[in-house]
This record gives sequence, C-alpha cells and structure tokens, in this order.
Amino acid sequence: MRVESVGYQGSIADAVGQAAEAEQAGFDTWWATETKSDVFLSAAAGAAETGSIRVGTGIAVALARNPMLVAVQANDIQAHSGGRFALGLGAQIKPHIERRFSMDYSSPAARMREFILAVRAIWKAWEESSPLDFQGEFYTHTLMTPMFDPGPNPYGNPPVQLAAVGPLMTETAGEVADGVAVHGFCTERYLREVQLPAMERGREKAGKAMEGFEINTPGFPVIGDTEEEIAAGIAAAKSQIGFYGSTPAYRPVLELEGWGELGEELT
Repeated sequence: MRVESVGYQGSIADAVGQAAEAEQAGFDTWWATETKSDVFLSAAAGAAETGSIRVGTGIAVALARNPMLVAVQANDIQAHSGGRFALGLGAQIKPHIERRFSMDYSSPAARMREFILAVRAIWKAWEESSPLDFQGEFYTHTLMTPMFDPGPNPYGNPPVQLAAVGPLMTETAGEVADGVAVHGFCTERYLREVQLPAMERGREKAGKAMEGFEINTPGFPVIGDTEEEIAAGIAAAKSQIGFYGSTPAYRPVLELEGWGELGEELT
C-alpha cells in the first residue's frame, strides 16, 4: 500500500513546495493537479526539487491534448526524475472538454482507450527504433523521424493510471492502464459493487491478473491543530463533496446509495 499526497497548487512555486513537503513527511507519491497551473510543468518542477518520492500527474486532461505531446512530456519527466514519474490521465467531464477546451467529447471511454494505446505505441517506437504506425478511430500517428526520436528511456516507460468513475471507463482502465485513479467522491460500496467488477472485466479482457494493478483511492481527510482549523476543514470538505454531488456524471454514486434525489437537488 502507498500513502500519497495530492497537491492543489495555484502556481509552480506551490508545486515545488508541496512536493518537497510531501517527501519530507514520508509520503510515497505526490500528485500534481491540473487546476490553475500546467500539470506536467508542476510535476517536472516537483520532481526537480525531490530525490526519492514518486511524482505524477493527477490528473492530466487527456482529451484536451493529443497522444504525441503527452508521450513526449511523460517521457521527459520520467528521465528527468530518474524513473520516479507516474502518468495519470483522465477524460474530464463533457462541459469542460467542450466549453473550456473546445474539444470533442464523443465516446470518452473509447477515446481514452485509444489514447493510452497510442501513447504506448509511440513509446514502443522509440524504445525499439521501429516505425511508428498507430492507426485508430480517433488518433493516427504514422510519422517519427530520427530528428524527433529520443530513443529508449534509460528508466523505462512510466506507469499509466486512468481516472474513472463509471463502469465503462473503469473497465477501460483495467484493460489498458497500469492502475486506476478512483474519484474521491466514490463510496466504498460503489467501489466494491461497481468499479472492482469493472476493473476485473478489463483485466480479463487484456489477459492480465488484478495482481500488480494499482487502485488509487483518494478521500477528503481533515486535519488541524485547533478546533477552529478542523471545523474549517470539515466545512471545506462538505463544500467540495456537495460540488461533486451536483455533477450529473457522478450521479450513479448517489443513486447506488439511495441518494439520487439529493443529486437532483444539488444540481
């Protein structure tokens, strides 16, 4: 089991400080988030200021990018960190992809499956010095010249985690990723009854066992030195949970718990 820290950095300077603090505190992994600063730059900056902790993108919005750019960035941070990088990817939700990033959100699970396969195909071409020939429904990568080929990464390819809530995306994670990043809004019951079976279906589809498949389950911990700090933390956690509860994409979690009407009220 790993004990990990998620940093909601507002700037690259925040990322550097949070990564260093997480390492000093003994955390196994520090995840940079994609909120107010670039998640890959934050992860790279965090890696540069640490020496042992794993650093990762938690979560990079894949559907706002393309596989080639992500493959390059992940490969660079993996080498720069001495093999301490983990690539966390996610689809985000439809309003953000279409209205904030102005990108297509159709068939998100199928797109994410193909996105990860494309990234792996690019890494393989570099590793084996072989022609790049990935042709899918959503992504096509068929050109890699020596000028742009970095060659094999001395630390190997980084592990890939896919963020998932629904059963289809969770199954996709089980099939093509090395781990799944479960949403903190998901309850234990939802994880056990919906997501774990979906992961197992994905692993079976890929001909792989669950052993070694990483399941990342964040939560909403509250800490403080005073009662006032704890009360403020609880209020912030409640607000965040309420925000997620208002998101239609996460409604199945509430419905499983018998709280479907609450989701409609929050929305």
